[in-house]
Amino acid sequence: MNKLTHLDETGAAHMVDVSGKSTTVRQAIAEGRISMNTEACAAVRDATAKKGDVLAVARVAGIMAAKRTSDLIPLCHPLPLSQVSVDFAFEEGGIRATVTARTTSSTGVEMEALTGASVALLTIYDMVKALDRSMLIGDIRLCAKSGGASGDWTAP
Repeated sequence: MNKLTHLDETGAAHMVDVSGKSTTVRQAIAEGRISMNTEACAAVRDATAKKGDVLAVARVAGIMAAKRTSDLIPLCHPLPLSQVSVDFAFEEGGIRATVTARTTSSTGVEMEALTGASVALLTIYDMVKALDRSMLIGDIRLCAKSGGASGDWTAP
């Protein structure tokens, strides 16, 4: 089993020292899904929601969240993000958000991509909750990462 890097030898939480790691181009892709009723999905798709263009706002929210990940997740390093993209795809009964984050740094951007996807989906919920309060956010996961000492990884 791998040693948990955010715990020291006594079990106390600490921020990992990445000063000795190589600076490389790193990228992570994360996704998640929000399920909703037909009326809410149509309002998002047709840009007729009362609060405005849902996907445009959710895209900006996802980018902003990725940029602020270290403020939200304890022990995450603040990273100089060079690129964040947020894409949406309509699926049967919902919408999938896919976030790609990229940096040239000494640590990875998995948490930034995951945070971006989560907040983008939460923003969709907020903007159409009047049409469907039973929306379900889920399936948030890391799809792929590249760069760094551990190399490339793709979800099975």
